[in-house]
Amino acid sequence: MAALPSLRQLRYLIALAEHLNFTRAAQASFVSQSTLSTGLKELESTLGVQLVERDKQNVALTAVGEEVVARARQVLAAAEDLSDFASDASRPMQGQLRLGVIPTIAPFLLPSVMPALREKFPALQLALREDLTAHLLERLRNRQLDFALIALPYDTGELRVLPLFKDKFWLVGREKDPAITGKAIQLSSNWTERLLLLEEGHCLRDHALQACSATEVANVDGMEATSLLTLVQMVASGMGVALLPEMAIHSGLLNNLALKSRPLAPPAPERVIALVTRSTSAHMAEFEAIGRVISAVHKQR
Repeated sequence: MAALPSLRQLRYLIALAEHLNFTRAAQASFVSQSTLSTGLKELESTLGVQLVERDKQNVALTAVGEEVVARARQVLAAAEDLSDFASDASRPMQGQLRLGVIPTIAPFLLPSVMPALREKFPALQLALREDLTAHLLERLRNRQLDFALIALPYDTGELRVLPLFKDKFWLVGREKDPAITGKAIQLSSNWTERLLLLEEGHCLRDHALQACSATEVANVDGMEATSLLTLVQMVASGMGVALLPEMAIHSGLLNNLALKSRPLAPPAPERVIALVTRSTSAHMAEFEAIGRVISAVHKQR
């Protein structure tokens, strides 16, 4: 059987990949520079490949080293999940868990979900982080988060996905906008050409484009919104129309604004709200329990 690298050696490699400096990587690992350097040389010897290119001025990872770093992160996350599973097996639904939520969900769903979770699981503490989907999934893979609440479709790769509920899109425009007529709005170039979008990086932008069967929409004067609140203000100023998720409409986002919202005609485009975690997570019981609470809260709303 071939020799295997140690978790300590993998941590050294990840630290060097993050800092690209032996001194700083050693400090971050709480070891001497010689200890870190020796550990990396032993890792290269064990694997039989060069992982790091070194000279007096620069440090860089080889192409193989980049791939090994990516796999090392997965190995360490799985090992830490294993340790957590053993220590948490006797006390489920207790302690702190880290939940990431995308900005187009957090302000509309969490005010209802958090009280329900506190009531059902009083010993469970959720630390929240709001960020874009790509950043949340990266943190999830690197074990900086335990779960992420996102919207599908989105490429989640090897992660475990628990679909919770569907969230349809509504068209929003000014009260006298001719596009906002009738009980159910048909897809039409009369308003899709005036569709305002969130900036690049927001999955809601891609969902809106997919709903219109378009690869891109030219925003008025090239303006793009950084949040749903900004997007609504742009619509209120008469710059165009927007597709907003149903949960945002029902949250009162349009209150006190001279705006109207209408559902789209069947088959209405929609996104799927889902909870995501690592397949090796030690918190599968919590993952499924939190998912059930979120689904129940949405159903009650």
